[in-house]
Amino acid sequence: MTVRWKKSSRSEGGDCVEVANHLGAVRDSKNPEVALGVNPARLRAFVQALKTW
Repeated sequence: MTVRWKKSSRSEGGDCVEVANHLGAVRDSKNPEVALGVNPARLRAFVQALKTW
């Protein structure tokens, strides 16, 4: 499976958090060699909470 990383459309410059296309990992765009595995359901809930904040 090919992992594609998505940056927020609101990110400015190159400093942002990227989310993997399968929603199971996040990484810092300044340090893309390191990714953090996360629970997909919890990540979706976190992102949804940010959208309504």
